[in-house]
Amino acid sequence: MELNTSIKYLKGVGEKRAAMLAKLGIFTLWDLLTFYPRTYEDWSKITSIKDAPMNETVCIKAIVGMPCREHRIRKGMTLYKTEVTDGEMLLDITFFNNPYSAKKLEQGKEYLFFGKITGKGYFRSMNSPDFVETDGMGGIRPIYPQTAGMNSRAIEKLIKTAFEYTAKPADPIPESIRNGYCLMGLYDALRNIHFPESEDMLSEARRRLIFEELFLLELGLLRMKTKARQSTALSMEKDYTGEFFALLPFELTGAQKRAIAEAAADMLQGVPMNRLVQGDVGSGKTAVCAALIYNCIRNGYQSALMAPTEVLAMQHYKTLAKFFESTDITIGLLTGSTPAAEKKKIKAALKDGKIDLVIGTHALIQKNVEFSNLALAVTDEQHRFGVNQRNSLHSKGKNPHTLVMSATPIPRTLALIIYGDLDLSILDEMPKGRQKTETYLVTPDLRERAYAYIKKHLCQGRQGYIVCSLVEEGETSELTAANELFKELSDGFFKGFRLGLLHGKMKAAEKKAVMDSFASGETQLLVATTVIEVGIDVPNAVIMVIENAERFGLSQLHQLRGRIGRGSEKSTCILISEADETERLNVLASTTDGFKIADEDLKLRGPGDFFGSRQHGLPEMKIANMMTDGEVIKETREAAEKLLKNNPALAGEDFEMLRKAVNRLFSGGSMN
Repeated sequence: MELNTSIKYLKGVGEKRAAMLAKLGIFTLWDLLTFYPRTYEDWSKITSIKDAPMNETVCIKAIVGMPCREHRIRKGMTLYKTEVTDGEMLLDITFFNNPYSAKKLEQGKEYLFFGKITGKGYFRSMNSPDFVETDGMGGIRPIYPQTAGMNSRAIEKLIKTAFEYTAKPADPIPESIRNGYCLMGLYDALRNIHFPESEDMLSEARRRLIFEELFLLELGLLRMKTKARQSTALSMEKDYTGEFFALLPFELTGAQKRAIAEAAADMLQGVPMNRLVQGDVGSGKTAVCAALIYNCIRNGYQSALMAPTEVLAMQHYKTLAKFFESTDITIGLLTGSTPAAEKKKIKAALKDGKIDLVIGTHALIQKNVEFSNLALAVTDEQHRFGVNQRNSLHSKGKNPHTLVMSATPIPRTLALIIYGDLDLSILDEMPKGRQKTETYLVTPDLRERAYAYIKKHLCQGRQGYIVCSLVEEGETSELTAANELFKELSDGFFKGFRLGLLHGKMKAAEKKAVMDSFASGETQLLVATTVIEVGIDVPNAVIMVIENAERFGLSQLHQLRGRIGRGSEKSTCILISEADETERLNVLASTTDGFKIADEDLKLRGPGDFFGSRQHGLPEMKIANMMTDGEVIKETREAAEKLLKNNPALAGEDFEMLRKAVNRLFSGGSMN
């Protein structure tokens, strides 16, 4: 059978099981073979009943001494008991409501039993063990993610069947590279990742498969970088960023000036700039972006800035309009909620070159949006866009310069992977006058004191936020939760104060009205969901309370906290948490360094959760871990750079499978 054959045609699957496997992301035979175990059980180390440690998982080899006996102890609970021996000691085996397992054990037969032993003295018992006949599957056994109707053992059996019936996969890594890095062949690696011959073979299989994933990823990103370095007719004639500095009523930091100089120098070259500006919350990325937009427009070209939310797009529109108010630069705002007539007008002006700068959301990458001479494409909060979305904006011009910005601090090693096709500028200074935000972690019984602290600030003419907790599955909706809290606070503790409500389910016009009211100072206290995570800049807001803080990731809490402390006044963030485990949240209370917080977040949650649901836009990694596989990351980057230096197109018969594998990874295609 071919590797891209539908899973339903595999012996033992069919339509019903195929639907179950689909929930695990398994649609083809190749998907099944690359559905890697989440962990393993070591059945190769057999312990005697007498020497087995209590309450630890062990493997016992024993003979069944008697048929399983049925004991009905109460309605809905039946026990099935038997006794086994290893020739030295007896062990009681019990199954709960599981006649199927009980019937499989035959008196007089020898089995391997895998489970925890409990008991005292000479009495030993094992409840609901996994077991196989001694001539069956022992050794190191795989444990797979499972779904309703498909447990780990059923998946294990299907993978064994798949190896019997499928064709051997072609190895995408050429023999020369495998030999150079001492890598196992693909087929052997797949066999040993599922059914390891030994711990050493399992280790080698893991290393090979991790190397392949990261190698293909590195090759794809480096090829994108090389492609982006192709010549462009949009090089700037002159650097006008000095003129922009003169427009500002404040002094830029050294880091901002350095990032602007690096990017402006790129734009003077005959190849497109491809640069990431990464900085902590409040480090001044927007001013850097504005300087480069100004430079582009003064050279006679158009610019586009794409943000992930309408709130952030609107904030950028206001900020940049203020920066450019003394110039003749024309700016347009294009989002999903822009009225149809206005959209038509903006699109026509963009096509005719009458708009110098357009700011918007995903609406900018629609097919009917055309530019006259787009020379600078900017994406903000880059981790919320996929690589393809960034490329879609890029494709609106003729090889334009690309600037991406991220306020989510990422450790450098990880940034090299995620933004491997970009040069990096880091803003590691804060603008003068910025106060450090003090952060406190409290329990729910101190909620009223926290609210009283907010009230004190409101009475002094300041503003604040109360952030609703994340809505978990099975709870009320975001809309209901936010509305209920708003009503409770408006009618209760904050009665007589001017409260506003902001959440993601509101229409854009409603959000704008709420934001305008808060920005003007009319609204004193904003009750909001995470919709305020980016794009809110109200210097008079100096106090924030975050409810159920344990439900948020550290980096997200840091982003939320960044909505205060934006002026010269001292600011305070209070985290209310019901969690007993406070070590994680204490990290946030102890530092305002986003890079340290990001490091901790990555250690605790891994890159998948750190970025949210595939927000980073990278091809999915099935086995590689960007936090723990640092050495392999270095190896694969070295291998990719070396290969592309000698063979940038991956040309030739030896590299055909590798070229196809890289293309598949970035297109999300099958094994064809």
